[in-house]
Amino acid sequence: MTDTKGLPVSDIVSDGNSQAPRGPEGAPTTSVGARQPRVTRLGNAHAGLIAAAVVLVLLLVFILENAHSVNVGFLGAHLQLPLSVALLLAGVGGALLVGAVGAGRIAQLRRAVHREAHRFDQPR
Repeated sequence: MTDTKGLPVSDIVSDGNSQAPRGPEGAPTTSVGARQPRVTRLGNAHAGLIAAAVVLVLLLVFILENAHSVNVGFLGAHLQLPLSVALLLAGVGGALLVGAVGAGRIAQLRRAVHREAHRFDQPR
């Protein structure tokens, strides 16, 4: 049997005029009116710094494990670099290329939205 709010009657405990849903141990649940902790900029910055520290530790391990030199040839230039540096440069170059293409696409979409918005502003 359930009450009008869809809760089982056995989970509703009446203490006077109020009805409070009860948890598995019989303690009142605090979901009604409970305040959730706020997400703040400082909390987000703290989480970001922790994530960055973990990434930097992993990057340091990567560099130390791949310290042997390799010959790298690119566009006629021949260099002898540590493997980790060569791979990091390749990764940074790829990220910059993706960022440039993404920035171009965002600019293209903004121009399209701007044209579409001003198309209806002109009198006919």
